[in-house]
Amino acid sequence: MLTKERVLEILKEADVLLEGHFLLTSGKHSEKYLQCAKIFQNTKYSEPLCKALAEKFENDNVDVVIGPAIGAIQMSYEVSRWLGVRNIFAERENGKMTLRRNFEIKKGERVLVVEDVVTTGGSVKEVLDIVKEQGGDIVGVGVIVNRSGGKADFGTRLESVIEVEVEAFSPEDCPLCKKEIPLVKPGSRAV
Repeated sequence: MLTKERVLEILKEADVLLEGHFLLTSGKHSEKYLQCAKIFQNTKYSEPLCKALAEKFENDNVDVVIGPAIGAIQMSYEVSRWLGVRNIFAERENGKMTLRRNFEIKKGERVLVVEDVVTTGGSVKEVLDIVKEQGGDIVGVGVIVNRSGGKADFGTRLESVIEVEVEAFSPEDCPLCKKEIPLVKPGSRAV
């Protein structure tokens, strides 16, 4: 089992935590940003983190692991590998999260939804809707980093490898804007 200290070491080694002035997907601003995609550049980081997450669901009879593209494609594979089950991913088509590539969730399949980092949980909620529409049974949501501050509520079990608090500001109240520090949008989705 990974300790919180070791997880933080991995996140630092992988250069996941960025500092500056960032525009988050939620529209808020922050002086810190977690670029969790960097975890998947090297298996020495992704394997222990995904294994730790998979262990939290190893007794839940998961049939399939799904995550939203693009950030959780590799993660859904890695978590499913540790669980010994099938994996798929959801992706956007015309702005809506959907299953493509003949991926399917069979009625009654036990589904674990994964994501690398959760702040507001928007993408995860879209994937949960897909699972419900397909007739899957949701086992839970698994994330590497939960930075929601306890605000992410998916109506199901939520497990994370680590919880990290990162302060976020509305643009009107942002002290970084007042200091005229340039704003950067590091994520993968347009606001």
